[in-house]
Amino acid sequence: MAGPAFRAAAVRVRVPATSANLGPGFDSLGLSLGLYDDVVVRVADSGLHIDIAGEGSESLPRDEDHLLVRSLRTAFDLLGGQPRGLEVVCANRIPHGRGLGSSSAAICAGIVAARAVAIGGDARLDDAALLELATEIEGHPDNVAACLLGGFTLSWLDGGAARAIRMEPAASLVPVVFVPGKPVLTETARGLLPRTVPHVDAAANAGRAALLVEALTRRPELLLPATLDRLHQDYRAPAMPESAALVERLRGDGVPAVISGAGPTVLALVDESAADKVATLAGEGWAANRLALDGTGASVLPLAP
Repeated sequence: MAGPAFRAAAVRVRVPATSANLGPGFDSLGLSLGLYDDVVVRVADSGLHIDIAGEGSESLPRDEDHLLVRSLRTAFDLLGGQPRGLEVVCANRIPHGRGLGSSSAAICAGIVAARAVAIGGDARLDDAALLELATEIEGHPDNVAACLLGGFTLSWLDGGAARAIRMEPAASLVPVVFVPGKPVLTETARGLLPRTVPHVDAAANAGRAALLVEALTRRPELLLPATLDRLHQDYRAPAMPESAALVERLRGDGVPAVISGAGPTVLALVDESAADKVATLAGEGWAANRLALDGTGASVLPLAP
């Protein structure tokens, strides 16, 4: 296969924040949220130039170690070859290390931008291949599926191949996220999980995860029982005690609340009429944000004027 030709014009990609697990849907369920990172990528004559504004502007690398650049490079290899140079501009709004899918957003932005800047990229790297590639880089498909597809997603591995379906969440749902000041590394949170769990807990989670699909799409009144988890949240609580306590307090008040992804952000899924009140319940030390549901996923947009 001949190497790719690249567009002279820059491409702009927008990627949403995501919340995975949603309680019992460990490593399989994801929700796309209306909080976005924007990335502009242009093929240059030589070198690599990265400009970062917003989240991570003082800490992220500005070289080949940047996750977005590594994802670009991996996608370009699959597309047939690397460009001579790259200019990358990132406007980051998704908090880092908070369980809102910032790494998945960077991965998806990179591979979608690579496909968009390569002439004929859609034919060389279709949507199924995008999901496969994003999962290979991330390690599991729950966040990247929601980031790529938007909406409410169910993802799984079939013989090692990533698969996902997209569902439409109930229109009345409003996600409220409570973001703490300090991050928790995903590796730290995963390291607290046991190698085996009791059969009774696995059976309970299977039933609640199935119920959660119904609750999120058609019967939101069932969200409180549907978001009960026994596989991961209690084990991770020592790494994020304040988050665990907030989840317990909100659920005690009848609010369907879970740890978002690997934490420490807390996600509440509430009705429009209750969203503003719920957003006031966390108290000091939390940034409470009422978000929209994202229905688009990763998208290529016109360059801003």
